[in-house]
Amino acid sequence: MATILAIETSCDETAVAIVKNRQVLSSIVSSQIELHQIYGGVVPELASRQHLEIINPCIDRAISEADLTWQNIDAIAVTCTPGLVGALLVGMAAAKTLAMIHNKPFLGVHHLEGHIYASYLAQPELQPPFLCLLVSGGHTSSIYVKDYGEYKLLGSTRDDAAGEAFDKVARLMDLGYPGGPIIDRLAQQGNPLAFPLPEGRISLSEGGYHPYDYSFSGIKTAVLRLVEQLQEEVDLPVADVAASFQYTVAKVLTKRSVKCALDYGLDTITIGGGVAANSGLRKHLQQAAEKHNLKIYFPPLKFCTDNAAMIACAAAQHFNLGHTSSLDLEVRSRMPIDRVMELYK
Repeated sequence: MATILAIETSCDETAVAIVKNRQVLSSIVSSQIELHQIYGGVVPELASRQHLEIINPCIDRAISEADLTWQNIDAIAVTCTPGLVGALLVGMAAAKTLAMIHNKPFLGVHHLEGHIYASYLAQPELQPPFLCLLVSGGHTSSIYVKDYGEYKLLGSTRDDAAGEAFDKVARLMDLGYPGGPIIDRLAQQGNPLAFPLPEGRISLSEGGYHPYDYSFSGIKTAVLRLVEQLQEEVDLPVADVAASFQYTVAKVLTKRSVKCALDYGLDTITIGGGVAANSGLRKHLQQAAEKHNLKIYFPPLKFCTDNAAMIACAAAQHFNLGHTSSLDLEVRSRMPIDRVMELYK
């Protein structure tokens, strides 16, 4: 039963956690939301500087809250891809240094694999195969989890990710950043059927539409035009617009992912990423799962957004299978999920 200390600095959260297989012993997350709010989005250089300032206190606190010593740690893990290169480098430098100082094995972890493992933290009995719907600010994907470390991308967004669409729609309505939680709160006060919005489909060259891929640029543009039109006529019904937008996005994500699972003969769907916390999406997926006799697993809200516990959980599984990474491993801004095993020797 491996005990892993993991570091996550792929974007704007500095996170350190200690996990023993699928049991979280400590999980520290220092968010940078207030730092970036004034800019309406993440500023990479500021994110990297903040990681540098806070990484060591987060490591110390994780060790203290887990009530462990370095002798109790079996390996050091870190997010190495995908993400902001400058931010990833901070975590990578810290993790490699700890591995060398304390003579511990080192593992690089794919950030998206971490989000897949967020569901493992809450569901110890969960085993492959299953479908993971990964929805965040940078990614919207339907991933076939064939086995541990074996993934196949079945569907993905062709433009904006779902989380990006939430942020952009919130920005055009002057709601603030990050947009997801704000729109979710407003949507619960509005009418989701007030304004029909396009679902966004990807055309195939041979005719018809791609059954699993997503597009959110069209709905974003439709909301922009709707807001411009409404502002000319009446006071903007913000709650109704938010509810209509959220309803459409949740419906699309649910429809595509359920079809994907059924087509591949899978009876289980898990959700990962920040948008997995959205109440509308959870409601739609739960209803669809009951209708089609599917099992649906949601990670706890605290493990939907970026955190190091999910990274440690993924690393623990790899370590138990005998996988480690070279200290020569480098960070990468992008890497397909199906090439995860390239990170290990």
